[in-house]
Amino acid sequence: MLPGVGPAVTKRLAKLGLGTISDLLEHRPHRYESAAEEVRIADLLAGEQEVAISGEVVRTTVRRPRRRLAIVQSRIADESGQITAVWFNQAWLAEKLTPGTHVRLRGHLRRNEFNVRSYDLNGASATADFAPVYPATEDVTVKKLREVIGRALHQARDFPDPVPAGVADDLPLRADALTALHVPRTPDDAELGRRRLAFEELLVLQVGLARRRRDREREEAPALSEPGELTGRYRELLPFTLTMHQERAIEEIDADLARPTPMERLLQGEVGSGKTVVALYALLRAVESGRKGALMAPTETLAEQHFLTLEEPCRKLGVEVALLTRSVKDDPASAQILVGTHALIQEGVDLTEVAVAVVDEQHRFGVGQRRALAGAGSQRGVNGPQAEPAALSNAAASGGSGVEQRRAITGGCTPHVLHMTATPIPRTLALTVYGDLQVSEIAKPPANRKPVTTAWVTQERSGEAYRRLRKHLDAGRQAYVVCPLIEESETSVARAAEREAERLREGELKGYRVGLMHGRLRPAERRELMAQFKARELDVLVATTVIEVGVDVPNATIMIVQEADRFGLAQLHQLRGRVGRGAEQSYCLLVSRAKEELTDSALARLEALVASTDGFELAEKDLEIRGEGQLLGSRQAGLSDLRFTRLRSDRKLLERAREVADTLVDYDGPLNDEVDRVFAGQDVQA
Repeated sequence: MLPGVGPAVTKRLAKLGLGTISDLLEHRPHRYESAAEEVRIADLLAGEQEVAISGEVVRTTVRRPRRRLAIVQSRIADESGQITAVWFNQAWLAEKLTPGTHVRLRGHLRRNEFNVRSYDLNGASATADFAPVYPATEDVTVKKLREVIGRALHQARDFPDPVPAGVADDLPLRADALTALHVPRTPDDAELGRRRLAFEELLVLQVGLARRRRDREREEAPALSEPGELTGRYRELLPFTLTMHQERAIEEIDADLARPTPMERLLQGEVGSGKTVVALYALLRAVESGRKGALMAPTETLAEQHFLTLEEPCRKLGVEVALLTRSVKDDPASAQILVGTHALIQEGVDLTEVAVAVVDEQHRFGVGQRRALAGAGSQRGVNGPQAEPAALSNAAASGGSGVEQRRAITGGCTPHVLHMTATPIPRTLALTVYGDLQVSEIAKPPANRKPVTTAWVTQERSGEAYRRLRKHLDAGRQAYVVCPLIEESETSVARAAEREAERLREGELKGYRVGLMHGRLRPAERRELMAQFKARELDVLVATTVIEVGVDVPNATIMIVQEADRFGLAQLHQLRGRVGRGAEQSYCLLVSRAKEELTDSALARLEALVASTDGFELAEKDLEIRGEGQLLGSRQAGLSDLRFTRLRSDRKLLERAREVADTLVDYDGPLNDEVDRVFAGQDVQA
């Protein structure tokens, strides 16, 4: 790897994911040593504040008061006086601390000795102000990383700069940015280096997404005729007037469907904002054009909820809907709209006539599943019903440059795809994660909906929450009680939920009709349970997070979320969205452990949920609490490698990269190599 880095160190570095010189150069510090005041030895004061001293070694000794303890003591002198500096368990240092050696030490004065935390010998930079502090391990210390990365910096100019000349003249060259990142003279110096490297990785990502958009323009999709009689009757059937946001989303979808290139649009919106109404409109556009629509959901429960929601209006419109999941397989032959899980893309389901596909909660699907839905039907139309779904998935996940592969999958024609999510996404994240999609937002719920009032109590006050819930039940309303999903298996979760439901029936909810819903129920049982709840034959539904999305009961006006500190902020917002779906004022009561037992992030999540009902505002807060790295996770190739970008503060960099990217789609140079590396064999929409 590097001169002076032997096999043992190389092996330890590999455990940190540092296998190449490039890995070392891109190992970003998570902070820098703060500036330490340098004082004369005579002016040292005991205390917690870290300071620096400089001087020369007078003499050095090593004491071993116990078998496993070595104390190095070095007498240090400057023009004002002398002090004994102490290192623990670093006996090998004694050989270097010879008389006359110049040292700079950072540490604290304690018991008339200077306890050394970091040090320089003869002008080295280990204790320099703003020295980088890297993610490290016991085997590879921060000091060792500084040493190894310092050597790697000598080779930084041997690597090509992916950013073309003239694109970022106000930012330093790559090699200079790496030097500023690892050996900054000031905090501003380090930040400038980080920004340059952030711009580079955002530019690589945006060029890849721009190529994806260009390649999609080369594909063919059925251009649908103008909205007709069926969608007109659908509008008349709705018991409410569409909101301005819904109408705008429909206009954008209509414009996409009129083009002979495949729609790839993300429909995101607030909980209860009416996305399903818009999605059904898109599916009916396919039906009135003589084709079929398909809606794919990530779980059987959500697929069933969509089926129940769509079935009633479709029955009134004379449109047949079929449900296809692992447990339920309606006959799809005569159906005009197919609703299901990934079973929709399994062998034997004919999707050749699908013109519009809706993928709900699309971030929960793998790449291949979504792409296969978009292409599986036409593949079977070309090659017969024996085409392997796995092959479709693999070919579909080959990335934006594989236009010919996509055409082979789709037989030359691709359905229009509407991706739908009820998890609001910050604009910067949407541009990054879904940068090759057009985005429609339904930012506001219908006007008759009142914001849900949210309160938070600790466990010792949970009795108050149940007293409030019982008042709603006595007034003829219904309620949810959500159990935390702690155990790993569905079976153990179901058992825990069953125990809790039984406890509530004998305790806080004695005398009320209590139902239980969890993921281990059979589909028929879930449908029957929801039908009972909607028909007001049950007062309370005790549930796991299976009710997070898709459940719509306007008479349910209060929810208790037990151990709410165990849930993520987005998940809590989704759960809260199950109430407040009618005109009545609704409430969400969060119950947690004692505040002193909660982590800082748990406190921040609960406080944020109480303070706001705006999903987009909460999404920004979630980004702030968790950080973009955790939000992105391994969802996306390339995105999980965003080492330098801070999405909360780098919006202008992102928008600038997006603007420049369209001019660099055909650029041939180091940038092209980097785009190919990030996007090779993968699909950034994971």
